[in-house]
Amino acid sequence: MKENQKITVKSALEICEGEWISGDFEQELKNFCIDTRQIQKGDIYVGIKGETTDGNLFFEKALELGAAGCLIQGIDVTSEIKEKYKDRSIIRVKDTIEALQKLASYKREQYDIPVVAVTGSVGKTSTKDMIASVMSQKFHVLKTSGNYNNHIGLPLTLLRLEDHDAVVVEMGMNHFGEIRALTNIAKPTVAVLTNIGTAHIGILGSRENILKAKLEILEGMNSDGHIILNNDNDLLHTWGEEEKEHYSIITYGIENPSDYQAFHIMRKNDGSTFDVKINDKNNTITVPIGGDHFILNSLAAISVGSLFEISPEKIKKGIQEFELTKRRMEMLPLSNDILVINDSYNASFDSVKPAIAYLAHAEGKRKIAVLGDMLELGDYAKELHEKVGEEVAKNKIDILIAVGDLSKYIMKKAEELGMPKENITHCIDAEEAALKLEKILEKGDRVLLKASNAMKFNIIVEKLSENLKK
Repeated sequence: MKENQKITVKSALEICEGEWISGDFEQELKNFCIDTRQIQKGDIYVGIKGETTDGNLFFEKALELGAAGCLIQGIDVTSEIKEKYKDRSIIRVKDTIEALQKLASYKREQYDIPVVAVTGSVGKTSTKDMIASVMSQKFHVLKTSGNYNNHIGLPLTLLRLEDHDAVVVEMGMNHFGEIRALTNIAKPTVAVLTNIGTAHIGILGSRENILKAKLEILEGMNSDGHIILNNDNDLLHTWGEEEKEHYSIITYGIENPSDYQAFHIMRKNDGSTFDVKINDKNNTITVPIGGDHFILNSLAAISVGSLFEISPEKIKKGIQEFELTKRRMEMLPLSNDILVINDSYNASFDSVKPAIAYLAHAEGKRKIAVLGDMLELGDYAKELHEKVGEEVAKNKIDILIAVGDLSKYIMKKAEELGMPKENITHCIDAEEAALKLEKILEKGDRVLLKASNAMKFNIIVEKLSENLKK
């Protein structure tokens, strides 16, 4: 590693305008951690003040567990602690989140490497995972872990930069300005926009406003950066057509003519195959997970891989080998040939619709949809939950278990459109839904779990796994 790529106590003090409490000025700061439960020896603990918990209060615990140093705010360090941990580096700053972001921005500036940033209403994490897998065929890639896609997670990711020669990060948002802050830290060279849907529409007010918020990603890019768009998404398609003279735009899609378009699609439960032109030659791609949304994700990865001159053979290998982050179409086989499709990390209409379609086409006995509330929809909540009910009825799902207050709109619409009332159940919460499922499950059933993260559907997975182990 080059010397200027390291962050030392001395440089951190300058970057963050911090106050030195203890430690060696030449000590390198790396492996930043915000959770004492995950602290490893040599880590740098960062105290984060949240709405209910102040992580700064646990800095001494982090030191006891082996942290090499701490970044804290609003905490007085006693002379006893200074003496006890005089060989550890303790820096006090005005705001630890702001300091974390400044350190990450500095770290990013030391690397002249490709940085691919992925955003969109749905599909961010799985697209990020697939792009990283393809890029890894040529580069040593640093990628966002799990869903570390916010104002804390993205800086923590970039601070892990060492001998990497490419980065793939995910950028999420709820409000205007959030992606602007992230992109100005990450300075992407490539921006991938997966979808403009209805997630957070209750906060931002319209899909057009969601598009504006997502397009903030361009503010951190140089003029020679590349934009990769899902050309099947109506708003992205229109924007791309209007702006193609001003930006370097690469498109992908299934329905609309695109730079990378899937054709001759063969859909199966456990995956898909399709043809796509790479360097003007047809190539057959195998996607190891079913559903058209994963075909689109793979097309995004093909677009990125081709941009960086990764061979078609290696692109294919990267797509076949990619691993999904948990709770994104996670296949959980249980006893009695029961399969749980756990897609419960989050939910919006745009992600629920393809998940229901996947369930409908899955080989198995009965198709059971356990659907919980979709949150942050504001005035659109009733309309969008009813649209989910339409998808349940249209796809002829056998059994519907609706969880939460808003899910009542799903069940009412499904019943209105012909789903037998006796096949519809309402549950107050995930625990009740788990009990209901355990009573009705039969050999060969296929079960979809889909809801916003706050609905705690992980409870259903845990209870089913305990009682119905394969």
